[in-house]
Amino acid sequence: MKTVNKICQILSIVLGAAALVLFFTSFATIISGGNEVSAVGAQLAFGSKVKVAGEAVGLAKSADILFCFILTAISLIMSIFSFKAKGLRYSAPVVGLISAVYMLVIALSSPWKFVDARPLTDVTKIEYAPFVLITAIVLFLFAAAAIAYLLIDDYLEVSASKGDKLTIPKRFIRFLRDYKSEIKKIVWPGFKDVLKNTGIVIVMCVIIGAFIWLLDFGLGKLLELILGA
Repeated sequence: MKTVNKICQILSIVLGAAALVLFFTSFATIISGGNEVSAVGAQLAFGSKVKVAGEAVGLAKSADILFCFILTAISLIMSIFSFKAKGLRYSAPVVGLISAVYMLVIALSSPWKFVDARPLTDVTKIEYAPFVLITAIVLFLFAAAAIAYLLIDDYLEVSASKGDKLTIPKRFIRFLRDYKSEIKKIVWPGFKDVLKNTGIVIVMCVIIGAFIWLLDFGLGKLLELILGA
């Protein structure tokens, strides 16, 4: 089991690194003024320069792709440091999963929504390269490997504690049961109580609002007198 745990941890790091590397592959092809421009993910994310008809043009930053790139880098760093900091076991799969979902949304949506082609002019066509969808798939695999590592490592810790700790699924089930029992203790007010309390709140809001208005009006008049003098 420990061997499988290490394999999952190393696999998550490898997949995270692979996802980050994929951002340096071709993400989109842009047709501008009859010229075909191929841009890698990092160029779209950071707004690097591309060659158009022999001239260098600086693309605008695509905020959504940049966001996914940053999340991917953060999740990879968390996975690497999870060897030492056990708390990062929880953060890495969460951040990776967010990045994977966001990247999948980008891959399945129209490239016109997420690829910022400015300042290119006369853009007639933008289409994704297959690497956009591949990046999303690799990110999902990374999240799956990170979750597997988390659950297996947690199971090993629980086994070593000899019953002093509970596994994550059991802790989650206990939380739901405690939450359900606390919900049952809530005493909901009747219709008359709700009507009475609502009326009190409305009256107090009107009184406080009137007081603030009168105070503001009076201070305004006083300021006018001072400035007029």
